[in-house]
Amino acid sequence: MSNDEITLTAGDAEVALVPGSGGRVRSLRIGGVELLRQGERYGCFPMVPWCGRIRDGKFRNGATLHQMPLNSPPHAIHGTARDGAWRVARTGKNEAVLTYDLVDPWPYPGRVTQIAALTEDSLTLTMSVEAYESSFPAQIGWHPWFNRNLGQDDARVDFTPAWQEERGADHLPTGNRIDPLPGPWDDCFGMPDGVHVTLSWPGQLELTVASREEWAVVYDEQPEAVCVEPQTGPPDGLNTRPRLVTPIEPLEATTTWTWRTL
Repeated sequence: MSNDEITLTAGDAEVALVPGSGGRVRSLRIGGVELLRQGERYGCFPMVPWCGRIRDGKFRNGATLHQMPLNSPPHAIHGTARDGAWRVARTGKNEAVLTYDLVDPWPYPGRVTQIAALTEDSLTLTMSVEAYESSFPAQIGWHPWFNRNLGQDDARVDFTPAWQEERGADHLPTGNRIDPLPGPWDDCFGMPDGVHVTLSWPGQLELTVASREEWAVVYDEQPEAVCVEPQTGPPDGLNTRPRLVTPIEPLEATTTWTWRTL
């Protein structure tokens, strides 16, 4: 199938996916209003096979030490799939399935599958990672850039985490859990009952980012956008909280964005 941009529609909602640019969601328009920051780095990209930063770009699988490219020196950040071209496995009016084969510099062969399903009031993204041969640690996450302003007042961010991962000077969790601090944030939060973060643009729209996973990074240090990133573990999780993918047990995660007009 073609790797050109895919458009999904449901009611007055429209989603554009770009398989050839990291399998990202380029656009989400509700009633003609664009919710995602535009640009080749933005939209919403999948973070896989890891999320956030890996300390010094190094991780272990058993006794084997691997070095990833330092694309955010001195660390490696956000996985490799966002830089690759994904394939279209299936597409319809309101659903698309994309796949990505894990290749160098990731040292283990495997496949990532992402399903995007749109309804009139929600977008559900489901991603899985499967191993072909050797088992390996992995993470799944999404990095949406929501526009801070939709033409009126700036978005408000509302969530009630159980804890915040203390952030060191190197932007990585220290391993200590602290009481949540006020923003601005570039921080990882724990929500053991599942991720639930609401963005409200007063008088316009409310959007909730939800996931069964218990980790989310919230980043709002830029004036243009707010990022709410559900993921299967904290930054540097390949080292601190590895989730093992085996040939018979893939890793899967889902996030759903639900919206309503105000």
